[in-house]
Amino acid sequence: MCFQNLGKYQQMSEVIRHKAFVKQIDPDLMIVAIINQSACSSCHAKGACSVSGFQEKEIEITGFSKKYSENEEVTILFKESNGFKALFYGYMLPFIVLISTLILSLILTKNEGISGLISLGILIPYYTTLYFFRNHLKKIFKFEIEETD
Repeated sequence: MCFQNLGKYQQMSEVIRHKAFVKQIDPDLMIVAIINQSACSSCHAKGACSVSGFQEKEIEITGFSKKYSENEEVTILFKESNGFKALFYGYMLPFIVLISTLILSLILTKNEGISGLISLGILIPYYTTLYFFRNHLKKIFKFEIEETD
């Protein structure tokens, strides 16, 4: 197998590969769907359990050269290091901001209720800012298709 994008991925420590199905194709954009399985989906008792389940996620992919058809199975690639960045921006940094705001507001107001509301409220501008920078973040956290000849 010859991979067109192999040169980019040789310098990375790890690449996450995931099977997906082409859902929609436009000239510059392809939307693929991956099935996210819960950890207990392989359990022998999953038929009797209401916790197990599948969730479909859609991913936008740009910059593909090969022609694809709808419902075709493809392999998508994602840098593992970008996964850690996404976790940092999505979960760790807001947690740090929340705890810092809670401690600072407790020192300033000496009221736990108000401090809790302020620290939760600070997440609104944080996630709003992430939303407004979503197009920039799409360029950083880019998924690609493993193209074979």
